Amino acid sequence: MNSATPPRFQFDIHARDGKARTGVIQMRRGEIRTPAFMPVGTAATVKAMRPEEVRAAGADIILGNTYHLMLRPGAERMARLGGLHRFMDWDRPILTDSGGYQVMSLSALTKMSEEGVAFQSHLDGSRHMISPERSMEIQRLLGSDIVMAFDECTKNGATPDEAARSMERSMRWAKRSRDGFDSGTEHAARSALFGIQQGSLDQQLRQHSAEALIDIGFDGYAIGGLAVGEGQEAMFGVLDYAPGQLPDEKPRYLMGVGKPDDIVGAVERGVDMFDCVLPTRSGRNGQAFTWNGPVNIRNAKHAEDMSPLDERCGCPACTRFSRAYLHHLIRSGEILGAMLMTQHNIWFYQSLMQGLRDAIASGTLTAFADNFRLHYKRSAA
Repeated sequence: MNSATPPRFQFDIHARDGKARTGVIQMRRGEIRTPAFMPVGTAATVKAMRPEEVRAAGADIILGNTYHLMLRPGAERMARLGGLHRFMDWDRPILTDSGGYQVMSLSALTKMSEEGVAFQSHLDGSRHMISPERSMEIQRLLGSDIVMAFDECTKNGATPDEAARSMERSMRWAKRSRDGFDSGTEHAARSALFGIQQGSLDQQLRQHSAEALIDIGFDGYAIGGLAVGEGQEAMFGVLDYAPGQLPDEKPRYLMGVGKPDDIVGAVERGVDMFDCVLPTRSGRNGQAFTWNGPVNIRNAKHAEDMSPLDERCGCPACTRFSRAYLHHLIRSGEILGAMLMTQHNIWFYQSLMQGLRDAIASGTLTAFADNFRLHYKRSAA
């Protein structure tokens, strides 16, 4: 866009290849190229990386975690300190999750009601309540650019009745999230709100969820309740239809995904945005993702290997250091090992996204994806 004032939120699809799309989301803090992978900055940091390194790797947007930030340092304190962007020195878009998933997965003594979720902090045992309205308030205080509606993440293995009740509650909470978001007039004027589709593995439930969300109206739509243990085949089974149930002209965000081959398959099925802790968590634990599959740098076979982690990668870890050195750092518990391995993984994920964007733009996605799967081995070497 040539406008002097960037739009609040605008999604332009530039090219299509099958169900896949590539385009740009334009926001006040910058453009987000899609398909996009968002590194996870749980507690106001992408672990083991400085903000400028995250940006240099190619990331246009990162994810912040509402649950963790509301507990420490606290949403009200964050607002007094100028908001999340200033606090962590990241001047580009930030998406914040609603906090619902972490409340259910990390907290002790949770109690869910129509009002919201009462829970005990995993840090100090203090009691808290998150409702759709409070989630919107916390995300406003953080200064989020893309706000996620508060939802109930349906547990894997839920019965049909449980999945239906969970989805219906999420849709009621979605409407309350919309109303709560809109009541923060100043924040709503510069940020976007995404709804979250639920429905477990049931196509009809997901259709009902999509219809309810569309009726409420959101800037983008997430596909929730996947990557919770159902396996890739079941996840792809849902993605064969779920993106098509959502508005074509709006971004589609698959939450919490995933491994590189998960992302490739999801892009082929029409997904535009992703996030996952895998590249950072795996890096800290000595696992690198490469074009040939994951590498466990702890393995003894790397102890005298002077080759780079990945010959196709241009990150500092690959262009300056050997597998042998990285093996030494990780086995010795040196902080630099976690930093370099994480940096490599973020570079790899962003390179994968750029490859997908280029392939869609040139109409060669099938060849790109097939070649990727031919060489990528899921088990660590």
